[in-house]
Parts: sequence; structure tokens; C-alpha cells
Amino acid sequence: MAVEQEVTAPENLALAQAPRLVTELPGPLARGVMERDARWTSPSLPRAYPLVPRRGAGSVLEDVDGNRFLDFNAGIAVCSTGHSHPRVVEAVQRQAEDLLHYSGTDFYLPIYSQVCEALDRITPVGGPARSFLTNSGTEAVEAAIKLARHNTGRQYVIGFFGAFHGRSYGSVSLTASKSLYRATFGPLLPGIIHAPFGNRFRPNKPASPEAFDGDYISEVVFKRLVRPDEVAAIVVEPILGEGGYVLPPEGWLRQLRELCTRHGILLVADEVQSGMGRTGRTWAMEHWGVEPDIVLAGKGIASGLPLGAMIAREDLMTWTTGMHGSTYGGNPLSCAAALVTFELIESELAGNAAKVGSALLDGLQALAARHPIIEDVRGLGLMIGVEFPDHDVADAVEKASFRRGLLVLGAGDSAVRMSPPLVVRPDQAETALGIFEGACAEVAAAR
Repeated sequence: MAVEQEVTAPENLALAQAPRLVTELPGPLARGVMERDARWTSPSLPRAYPLVPRRGAGSVLEDVDGNRFLDFNAGIAVCSTGHSHPRVVEAVQRQAEDLLHYSGTDFYLPIYSQVCEALDRITPVGGPARSFLTNSGTEAVEAAIKLARHNTGRQYVIGFFGAFHGRSYGSVSLTASKSLYRATFGPLLPGIIHAPFGNRFRPNKPASPEAFDGDYISEVVFKRLVRPDEVAAIVVEPILGEGGYVLPPEGWLRQLRELCTRHGILLVADEVQSGMGRTGRTWAMEHWGVEPDIVLAGKGIASGLPLGAMIAREDLMTWTTGMHGSTYGGNPLSCAAALVTFELIESELAGNAAKVGSALLDGLQALAARHPIIEDVRGLGLMIGVEFPDHDVADAVEKASFRRGLLVLGAGDSAVRMSPPLVVRPDQAETALGIFEGACAEVAAAR
């Protein structure tokens, strides 16, 4: 494992290239936090590995015991501008001095409409856009379901196997990445139908014999289940997120767009994980030249502060006063962070994601050629999935990476995702490749 000179000052933490592990993992202070957590918090919270962060800067995270990690999961693709970006911190501090909160549902917050104006500028939905701000991605999904049903007067919504849209009732009804998320909570929202992502039942296995030969929605859903004039919306992640960082087959998203246009169905792009510059463009849909009717944002939209958005073409915003609202959605602090985040993504970070992401993807593909344990490498920008033979192998690689000071996360049935902050540097990516290769070799040797 690479070692470098100690970096201690908070303002210099972002300059670190390599991890620095000074205790066993978890360390003594971390174990104390974990013991308290086990006693007082909900057991529903999933924990990937015993990480107890204390502070961060850029793409570097330090735990309560002083262990330093390269963060290649960014808090599940949330910390888009890196940890505690100085411009984001300054904007939040300045806003906090003026106003911490006032509800944007009942009153006019200037910064709320500023964020909506910026979203109109950067979001292609086929015309002028209006936005509803939320606290999270799952709330944006809920808002889209309501608006689509209200606007069209239709009841059915189509989602896809492998997709993750959140865990609140409407969004978890659309989610189909793991049965655990839905178990024992039924009956779920009625009127939800699922189809195979990209017409493949196992989208992470491109050569799978289970691929459907034809358009599943047209040939199965519309012929066997519901008429197209009963469908309000099709909700799709342009790239499956929690489902494995799976890219769609070429042309499939354009076919979805054409299908929706032909039948008056709203196309909703869930860009909660794939948006905000992560793939090298502001929105992943831009890679395929597809304009949805509604775009959903969250995660990286405010550099880690709680914010989400449902961005819809203006002519679709037909609901009236009081039909939907949120006490905290569009909180001034989150909005202040979002405005700076947009500027950083447009000016430099989307470009950096494309550049460093391309080098990282090339490096991982070269690594795969040396290590048969890796079955596939795929991705766009800094949204990269590495496929392994099964869940246990992927989980072992994830944990071996943690023990070596690299933070990655599992995804799908048998993948590990890499989604570092968009500020990640080439030298940090090179270090991460070396650590990840060591983790893969360790796991392969133990099989």
C-alpha cells in the first residue's frame, strides 16, 4: 500500500494522494461509536463496513481514529464537489447568517426560485421547465408519480427490473432491485408494472440467453396487461444505479422516447444518481440525445446537503395550489449549496469527471485483463461498475478495499461501483487502481 508524508492540517487533507492507516479497522474510537449506534439507532440501516467518518476534504475522508481513506463512493454518489468544498462551505455559512429556514411551500423564498431558474437553464425537457424542490431523491420520485397521474388522468406507471428509485411507498413500489426493499410492506402502490431494463432480464450479463428478443413493453405489457392509453409514465434510470451501474443497450432509450411520444406517455428520467455531472455531462440522458418530459434529481445536487428536485416541462405542471408541497423542501441552506454546485459542475467538474473517469475506466479494464476474477468493467465518467462472479466475491473485494484504505460500494447482484467525488485527481485515481488491484488479488488467492 502506498504511503506518503503525513497530512494533518484540515485545509491540506484534500492534497493527500494515498490512504494512511494508523490503527486497526475499526479503531478504538470507531468501535465506541458503533457500540452506541447498535444500541440506539434503527436496525434497518444497512452498513457496508465499519467506517466512522470525522472529517473530509476533496476525495479524502478521515475517520474518528485518524485513519485516512480515498473516498471512491462519495457517500453513495452524493458529495459531488468533494467533501467540504470551500466555495460550498462559504455559501452555506453566508446563508446561515441570514436565514436558516422558512417554508417555501407557504412563502416566497428568493433562493428557491433561483434554484428553479438554474434548473430550467441546465435541464433539457423539450421546452421551458418548472421545478418542485424536495428533501431527497425518493421524494422527487413521489412527486413525479403524482404529477404524471394528475396530468394524464391515467393510472399505470411502468418501471424496470434492477431499478432503484427509493424506499418511500410510491418509490419503493417502482424499485425492483432487491426484494428485501419490498418484503412485508405490501400492499404497495397499485398500478405499477415492471419490464426488463434494456429488454434483458439480467442486464449485467449482456450475453444472457434470458434477453428478450423484441420490445417487451409493446409486445408483452401493452398486449397482455394494459393498453398504452392507460399508462401515465415510464420511469427509467438512464444507467442503473443501485442495480449495478448498468448502461442501456445502444438505441434503447431513444426507442423508449419514441414509444412514449407515440402513445402520449410521459418519459421520466430518474437521474438522482446519474445526474449532476457524474457521467461527464450534466445529465446522463444527454449521452444518448434523449429529452425526457420530467427529470428527477437528488444526491449530488447540493454537494451533500439534503435536496432533490422534480423538473418538468412547463406545460405539464397543471396541478393547482395546495395539491403538493413540502415544509423543508428547498431549504435555504441546501439551495445555497446547490447554486454553487451547479456553477462548479458546469465550469469544471463535469469535464473532470469525463477526463479522470475515462482514465479510471481504462485502468480498470487493463486490470480486468490481468485478473480473471473481474468479469466486466462498464461505465461513463465517474459512474463505473466492476462485475464479479457472484455477490460473495464482490462483497469480499469491497471489504478488502476498505481494509487497504479505499472506499467503494457494492451494487447490483455482483458488482462493485466506483463513484468518487467529481474533484478526484488523476494521481488519486492511479493510487485507487493499485489498491483495488491488490484487493482483487487478495480475494482471488483466497478462493
